[in-house]
Amino acid sequence: MNDDIHKRRILLIGSGGREHALPWKLSQSASVEHVYVFPGNGDTVQTEKISNVVDESIAPTAPSLMVLRDIFVREAAELEGSKTYAKDFMRKYKIPTAGFQNFDLGVAADLELAKDYIKTVYHNVVIKASGLVAGKGVVLPSSDKEACEELDSFANGRFGDSGRSVVVEEYLEGDEISVLTFSDGKSFKSLPPGQDHKRIFNGNTGPNTGGMGVYAPTTFTILKPTFKGLRAEGRTFRGLLFTGIMITRSGPKVIEYNVRFGGPETQTMMPLLSQNTDLAAVLLACTQGTLKDAHLGVRSGYACNVVISSAGYPRPYSAGKPIRLDSIPSPNIHIFHAGTKLIGDVLQNDGGRVFSVAAYGDSLEDAVKRAYQGVKAINFEGMHFRTDIASRYAVC
Repeated sequence: MNDDIHKRRILLIGSGGREHALPWKLSQSASVEHVYVFPGNGDTVQTEKISNVVDESIAPTAPSLMVLRDIFVREAAELEGSKTYAKDFMRKYKIPTAGFQNFDLGVAADLELAKDYIKTVYHNVVIKASGLVAGKGVVLPSSDKEACEELDSFANGRFGDSGRSVVVEEYLEGDEISVLTFSDGKSFKSLPPGQDHKRIFNGNTGPNTGGMGVYAPTTFTILKPTFKGLRAEGRTFRGLLFTGIMITRSGPKVIEYNVRFGGPETQTMMPLLSQNTDLAAVLLACTQGTLKDAHLGVRSGYACNVVISSAGYPRPYSAGKPIRLDSIPSPNIHIFHAGTKLIGDVLQNDGGRVFSVAAYGDSLEDAVKRAYQGVKAINFEGMHFRTDIASRYAVC
């Protein structure tokens, strides 16, 4: 074993479902002594190799500590931090994406140009805040009038400075897939792509959320131009790149990049990693330029993840509801906590997305069946989940 990663202690920053799924997988590694999560959630409080850090000042500071937040190179983070930059990047390097125009709504003339653009294009549009808005800065207006009203709300500070610059792009129809890709700046390795379900209700209706469920694998074709473009820009990418892709009638088109593990995709992918995949070693290899030599094994089969949310999400919701968890009927079912907290010995909901129930199966049908079996083990007032996750396949 590489002495450089022997008995690592890892600090993971966050409290969502991915911050439960990652420690779950990392803790299986013989090279990991302990995983600390700050601030963590109701199920990362204390296990043999996982514990919450409730005060940042007492986080472990030993030289052997690897802070996952720090493995991502800031020079490449603009792919996520600025959608206007990302769209210009895709146009420059001929990466297929939706037709678009960027506008600075802080300039009155640009606001009027944006409205004129919407009125002249032949297709429906999507309006995206350029900056980071916790994954919620995207609107899908149903008419030109509504689109212009949305532009006014962006210009008037609906999303603060993050929404002053916007992307107005073509609304794409098709199946949305997502791909998680590790890179060390020279080479890259991808996990199987999955299909996300963004809308809150069955049949892809209701407002957009951070994601209500995903299944894998599906197929993808367009990562090489992205990493080639980043190298050409002098933006070395080391870490994890999330690529959102829409499979349209005219082929796959990139809709977004994130420079971090995505949720609920991470919760879906961790059970697909083989037992002999040392995730800590893979992440360290990303920082050291040795990813080509790292083992990233994926089990054959499928994974399905059903997200359980609080009533009202993605709009205001009620927290503090007691949660009852029954026994899990299969070792291939994993309940990852997202928005939970432990008050004394009572588990309560404490977020919009409360659980990710991820399950593995030899077939997609097996994975879906097990995921919904896991859902039945959870009960709290107002819990909501979609019943149609993976009901149709992505064609790609």
